[in-house]
Amino acid sequence: MKPQRTPSAPSSTQKRLTLLLLAAMEREDMAAEVHRLAPLVAEHAEVVQRDLGDGEDLSSLEFDIAVVLGGDGSMLRSAHQMGRRQRPVLGVNLGRLGFLADLSPEEFVEHLPAICSGGLPSIDHLMYDCKVLRARDVHCHALGLNEVAVLAGPPFALLEVDLYVDSELVTTYSADGLIISTPVGSTAHSLSAGGPILRQDLQAFVFSPISPHTLTNRPVVDSAERVYELEVRQPHPGTSVVADGRVMCKLEPGDRVRVERSEAQFRLVAFPGHTYYRTLREKLGWGGRIVK
Repeated sequence: MKPQRTPSAPSSTQKRLTLLLLAAMEREDMAAEVHRLAPLVAEHAEVVQRDLGDGEDLSSLEFDIAVVLGGDGSMLRSAHQMGRRQRPVLGVNLGRLGFLADLSPEEFVEHLPAICSGGLPSIDHLMYDCKVLRARDVHCHALGLNEVAVLAGPPFALLEVDLYVDSELVTTYSADGLIISTPVGSTAHSLSAGGPILRQDLQAFVFSPISPHTLTNRPVVDSAERVYELEVRQPHPGTSVVADGRVMCKLEPGDRVRVERSEAQFRLVAFPGHTYYRTLREKLGWGGRIVK
């Protein structure tokens, strides 16, 4: 399935777009930046402000583009709060790395007319649905963007995790845990565990064991069209399922962790000149000679 490029907002000469300014307002630097940018945005579009720290459900809020001020954590939080009604997102980087939020405040102000014209495209990115099945019932559920991890937890001994693909047993990992990551999440926890970097618009998942006991266990990439299940037959007292850094629940014997493509898709505004490989070079500090 090819990634879909769609207009970031409807173009119209009669209606001004509505931009949602999102930031964790408990941080003074971010609150100050919101107050600085709001009147500048108001010259070109309608402005709505919300505090990411409130955890508000944004799915029913009406706006055309969400402008997230912060870092990738703020971008991730905005995706969670929009739920299954995702709208185009543009990230203004006030954090550190900024793989998703890679536009500087200066660039944002400079290109406000183009942004508010609604002419910039957005690229749809894979999101996942994760369900923990207990006695065939859904015990807990999460919609996410980065990754699902089964972590050993206390007493921190090796964990055996069975991986099933479309109900077929693939292998049993003996490790400290297992990560199932989307392409967007491939530069997060999965990368730290030795996983590969996937181009963000790929439609695939990567499986990365954490400190595997068998050195032949290596990360595997497979299609997002399949259904993946994890089972820990003998979980530790602290063995947990973590979705995008948030604990969903502790696992009990017989639980199944099911991960599959979500119908919701994260819509990231594509900004001219900010290409994927440029971001990797700059954020990861890649060396080597670049042929011009």
